[in-house]
Order: sequence, then structure tokens, then C-alpha cells
Amino acid sequence: MPSLDGAVVLVTGANGGIGTHFVHDALDRGAAKVYATARSPRAWDDERIVPLALDVTDRASIDAAVAAAADVTVLVNNAGATPPSASLLDVTEADIRANMETNFFGPVFLARAFAPILAAKQGSILIDVHSVASWYAFGGAYSASKAALWSATNSLRIELAPMGVHVTGVHMGYVDTDMAAHAEGPKMLPTQLVTTVYDAVEAGEYEVLADQLTQGVKAALSGPVEALYPDLRGTNA
Repeated sequence: MPSLDGAVVLVTGANGGIGTHFVHDALDRGAAKVYATARSPRAWDDERIVPLALDVTDRASIDAAVAAAADVTVLVNNAGATPPSASLLDVTEADIRANMETNFFGPVFLARAFAPILAAKQGSILIDVHSVASWYAFGGAYSASKAALWSATNSLRIELAPMGVHVTGVHMGYVDTDMAAHAEGPKMLPTQLVTTVYDAVEAGEYEVLADQLTQGVKAALSGPVEALYPDLRGTNA
């Protein structure tokens, strides 16, 4: 089974609430080192944590991270962003492209860049953080970018499996972080999400459905589209 014990982990978006827990919880599970990456990395109070500058939308920055972290055995694609509007019609073209750069192209290109490093080490792991928005289109460009990443994760899983790399995709509803501060309704704590993710990874699972909302939305994908989006029924007069 995949394991965090003795692993060398790289976490993108490590400064955020979820990212910080990915860093600390990896160490609690026995990781030997964690590269905590962000565009502007912060200082950490643990010598096992290595701050590393990384802009996932910049190819040169990705290449520099690969060169600096050639011992990585676990890559956590956690960094993400939301556009100014949830409407695909109202948001600007630039905002749509920027969201795809962060939420889709960034993690895909990072996975591609680290693939040879992961494949060279037995028991390596790739974790891609999606969202329930990858299956439920309430977020406009955000949902589209997460749906694209979900598809890419499935492709990467198939391609990396013969190389011995375990790929886990993570889906969840709102998490109690700054990104979801505007949202109403139930929210998972970041520590609950990360514990669920790492438990699933070490159990050899390929997909995490972290809450009841996500489980319900995935189950509804096999039904008619108007069942998932009941408001559509009122538009066919």
C-alpha cells in the first residue's frame, strides 16, 4: 500500500488552510521532508519543512521546482483559485483563462514534470485536489477547470499506474478556509479533509468523496441532467 512513512512530499498552495494541514499531517504520518510551496513561501518552524517558491502557472518556476526537489515521492496538487464571478457569461475572457491556468494547466504540467521523478521511486503518490464542482456546475469557470482536472487525473492514473505511481483524486464540498468564507451551509474543517485524504491514500484508494454532498452529486451523475439541476424543469414551458 502507498505510505507517507519516510516519504518526501511536495505540497502546492502550502500557505493556505488546506495546504498547511497537508504539510503538517504528512509529517505526523512519518514523512521525512515536506517541500511547502507557494508563490511567496513563508517561513516554517520545523527543519523538516523546506519552503520553496513555485508558481504553477509559470513553466520556468515548475522547472526550477523539479530541479530543487528531485527527491520527491509524493506530489500534492492542492493549489487552486476561484474567478471573480461564478457566471461563464459575465466573467472576462482573461479571468477564464487565468482560472484554467491555475486549476488545470498548472497541476497537469506539474504532474508531467515530476512524473519521471515519481516513477523512479517505488511507492510514489500523486494527489490531485478537485472539488464537488468538478461534477456540479455551480462555479462557472471554476467548475469547468475542476472538471477538466478530474478528467486529466483519470488519464494520469491510467498512464502512471504501470510505472508504480498511485494516483488519488479528491472531491469535496465547501471547506472552512478563506476561499469559502463567502459560502453558506456546512463546511468541513481542513484537518478533517486532509485526514480523510491521507487515510484514503494509505488504504490504496483512487478517489476520495469527502462528504455527503459529494457522494450524492456523484451518484446523481447517472441520472437525467434535470434531476441534478431541477431548476431546468421550469425553463421548458
